[in-house]
Amino acid sequence: MRESNWLDAVRPYLEKAPLASFFLGVSSGFPYALIGATLTTRLAQNGIDKKAVTAFALVFLAYNFKFLWAWIVDGVRLPILGRLGQRVSWMLVTGVLVIAAVANLAFADPAANIANVATAAILVGIAGATFDIVIDGYRIEILEPRQLGVGSGMSQYGWRIGSAGAGALALVIAARGGWEAAYLVCAALALPAMTTALVVGEPARHREPKRRAGLSRAAEAVWRPFVEFLTRRGAVIILLFILVHKIGDTLGQLTVRLLFDDLGFTNDEIAIFDVGVGFWAYLIGIFVGGVIYARMGLKRSVMVSLVLMAVSNFSFALLAAAGHSNAGMAGAIGFENFASGIGGVTVVAYFSALTDLRFTAAQYALISAAASIVGRFVTGTSAGALVEAMGYVNFYLLTTVAALPGILLFWWMIRSGLVDASIGSAGREPASPEQSE
Repeated sequence: MRESNWLDAVRPYLEKAPLASFFLGVSSGFPYALIGATLTTRLAQNGIDKKAVTAFALVFLAYNFKFLWAWIVDGVRLPILGRLGQRVSWMLVTGVLVIAAVANLAFADPAANIANVATAAILVGIAGATFDIVIDGYRIEILEPRQLGVGSGMSQYGWRIGSAGAGALALVIAARGGWEAAYLVCAALALPAMTTALVVGEPARHREPKRRAGLSRAAEAVWRPFVEFLTRRGAVIILLFILVHKIGDTLGQLTVRLLFDDLGFTNDEIAIFDVGVGFWAYLIGIFVGGVIYARMGLKRSVMVSLVLMAVSNFSFALLAAAGHSNAGMAGAIGFENFASGIGGVTVVAYFSALTDLRFTAAQYALISAAASIVGRFVTGTSAGALVEAMGYVNFYLLTTVAALPGILLFWWMIRSGLVDASIGSAGREPASPEQSE
């Protein structure tokens, strides 16, 4: 009986769509790592001051504003390659763009010209954000509603392997062959998503865009996905939750490498604890998140993950107070990644279910962009100054407090029934060969 229960729990993860989500996640995660923690380490080791380093967090704004061009991925059919399908063709094109952008960043030297590095990082951000638009739309459409939790978990497994793998690989290669070689090798991580799209093919739930002619129909392609979302019951409250729920987590995590550097941790220690311990803690968190999601349901599991992510910021305040401590670093990194793994299943499943299948890529781009825009903007404009003015302990206490509004707002959404009412067709409709306008 126990063996049967174990097999029943594992079987959903072995279905084709969740497995495909894993490989999509690998390719989604690596550009983010290369312009995030990895670039922060590279700049810090080149003697760039903290304010300039944290200002590079503004590069991530490409991910926050990707909804502005996401409608193109939904509504524009590519010539020639379009015969492979809307999602498959865009996956191939954006994958090539990411590879080219990462290669360009590889040859930008921070010591010689920091402006060139900034430009190259922005290009990676734009290419990576567009790649994400395609990947997210493809992932949601190949998953049945019943698979959204499992598929989100598998996608997060892949994302973590892609980001952590790129981060660790870059550090190891950079220490031996230079940053140029490190970035060039990591560029190959775009291939899993491209290959998956070719093997799996066009999603069964994908609804082909209606052919449009004239300026009025083109304008409709731009605004219709957002109008549909924003005219739902309680849309303003839902969007407010999306905006504020991750402020503390984003603000804290985009400065964590500066903390490690100031505490005197070496590249090898960062690779072992930040990438090694964090990697396994994240995988365990994803598994636990899947269990919580299945047993507690969407609403309660999301609430649990929000509380845990808030507490995880407090662990970095403890690390900052303790100083250079391998045990402290392992504990803080381990707990933060465990909490993020749970949230990666529950929150991503909820956000995926919010979309309408007619506008999957555009609406999820809006949701995922809004999810961290406030935290990234605050980080890029003031995090470095806050750290210098307050010190790391008070700074991470501040990030803990900043997580409270999201927790309270989601609690109110549960009580009011707004969480259930907000679910879109992607969270309700099974695969169907029928297409809709």
